[in-house]
Amino acid sequence: MEKKPKVAFVCVHNSCRSQIAEALGKRLAGDVFLSYSAGTHKKEKINQDAVRLMKEKYHIDMEKTQVPKLLDALPEIDVLITMGCNVQCPFIPHQYTEDWGLDDPTGLEDEVFLQVMDQIEEKILHLKKRIQEGSLSFSNPH
Repeated sequence: MEKKPKVAFVCVHNSCRSQIAEALGKRLAGDVFLSYSAGTHKKEKINQDAVRLMKEKYHIDMEKTQVPKLLDALPEIDVLITMGCNVQCPFIPHQYTEDWGLDDPTGLEDEVFLQVMDQIEEKILHLKKRIQEGSLSFSNPH
């Protein structure tokens, strides 16, 4: 049986966008790929606005299933997704990468958070479809 590819969502602090992507990846695409998130620096906890809005919109309690993590906590990955942090990530071995170019909603109103969450949902579903179709340029997952 072929293993599911491992997808890592990486951001600077692993407290907002990458945590949302990990949670939505697990919920919406867990049948196609495994989702992880990490950051180059770590916050003490997940962004509380993100936690609240993910509970309201998706009924996902990220604080029960996720914690902020550093890059060295990631398993060996196949796909690296950077969230648009405008920083150079240290090298992480992977087979495919893309940058989603999402603005950080931290400190902004709920409407901005919800827009970013919608963008992440759309990108997760698009990534899922491309992996299912085999249209991403990486070899068979290990």
